[in-house]
Amino acid sequence: MTEAHPDTERLASVELDAATLPAATAEIEHERRVAIFDLVERNVFSPAGAPGGPYALKLSLQDSKLVFDVAGPDHARTHVLSLTPLKGVLRDYLMICDSYYEALRGSSPSQIESVDMGRRGLHNEGAETLKARLDGKIDMDHETSRRLFTLVCALYRR
Repeated sequence: MTEAHPDTERLASVELDAATLPAATAEIEHERRVAIFDLVERNVFSPAGAPGGPYALKLSLQDSKLVFDVAGPDHARTHVLSLTPLKGVLRDYLMICDSYYEALRGSSPSQIESVDMGRRGLHNEGAETLKARLDGKIDMDHETSRRLFTLVCALYRR
């Protein structure tokens, strides 16, 4: 990907369609808000064929599919992704996150580091899978795909 123009190849807002998402605890709602803030704060996001942004993204879940409604000044498009290719890495990532938080409560620094390395590896794998699934639809850099995967995890978590 080429260097993005900061004003046009980016997300200006991200909205979640609460009506289609699973009920969330206060903790999960907080995770979702933080993930959205991080994603909007810094991203490179360019829908294929779009004349320029910035863009607004609305995420929803429909029939076990992740729906990306992307709108820009002269662009509106919907992309639907099956969650099936992501389910394994999502499940593994959420399990290792639980292990990481448990390790923080009483494990040695080397054990914490080991679990954290695994957690980061799965996070990168999930981000790359998501980026590959959006290839040809939405162009983004690695850090944006990581932030988007974090948001997907927060949506998927129950």
